[in-house]
Amino acid sequence: MQAITVRDRAAGPAGLTPAELPHPHAAENDVVVRVHAAGFTPGELDWPATWTDRAGHDRTPSVPGHELSGVVAELGYGTTGLSVGQRVFGLADWARDGSLAEYTAVEARNLAPLPADIDHTTAAALPISGLTAWQALFDHGRLTAGQTVVVHGAAGAVGSIAVQLAREAGAYVIGTGRASARDTVLGLGASAFFEPTADRLADLGEADVVLDVLGGEVLDRSAALVREGGTLVTIAEPPRIRATAGRTVFFVVEPDRARLADLAQRVREGRLRVPVGAVLPLAEAPAAFIRRGAGKTIIRVREDG
Repeated sequence: MQAITVRDRAAGPAGLTPAELPHPHAAENDVVVRVHAAGFTPGELDWPATWTDRAGHDRTPSVPGHELSGVVAELGYGTTGLSVGQRVFGLADWARDGSLAEYTAVEARNLAPLPADIDHTTAAALPISGLTAWQALFDHGRLTAGQTVVVHGAAGAVGSIAVQLAREAGAYVIGTGRASARDTVLGLGASAFFEPTADRLADLGEADVVLDVLGGEVLDRSAALVREGGTLVTIAEPPRIRATAGRTVFFVVEPDRARLADLAQRVREGRLRVPVGAVLPLAEAPAAFIRRGAGKTIIRVREDG
């Protein structure tokens, strides 16, 4: 099968190359998915799991990308809950070969059924961003109706979904970002927009939940925004400065089949918009890692149908 592989950590995106790999094996409780569309995170080439397995052994050449949408091609021994030919989407394990390939072996529990009226491109853009936004706001931030939430990077893949989920939950949503993102963020349902590079971050006032996806100085300064009993949640990096009036949480998204199904239902009902940007063929995946643009870049591995 065709896949995108990486061997040299020091090479960065320049080290991504097309390659012919053996068809993956479906281990116990696995499925092999015939991939139609795949998503990736540009920073994953810096993740230790891209280069070593859980025992610390080198696993290169490795296949990056961890979001996928496609059709079940094979079932491993003992696999239940899914069937051959079924449309699915979800997350590939961080320490196994990923989704930038024609076929990917995935734990069945990391996948959810994909409704027929959601295309593979949209589905591939949903798992990491959707699950991260939900887990940040509600599992870690404990956001409830009537509270105030600040979403940094509100026009990005995670931020844009977080704005929509928080608004639907009845929160007062303040989105931050570059001035050019104002209309986009307000159009997603944010109650207010703030440009931290142009104003003092402290002018935002206190919030019950602050969701950071940027790290660095913005994360440092956000600790002071958390009101008594609130939560600063970040996915960017372990924070150097903790919220003195509340909790500080750094987390990595976890697979959740039930939540993926819930997010898909929201998409079907028009309650959630998924920010898909450029859609590129598998051969252009290496260039996609350095591409910048609105929405999440998705790799089309094969045409739907």
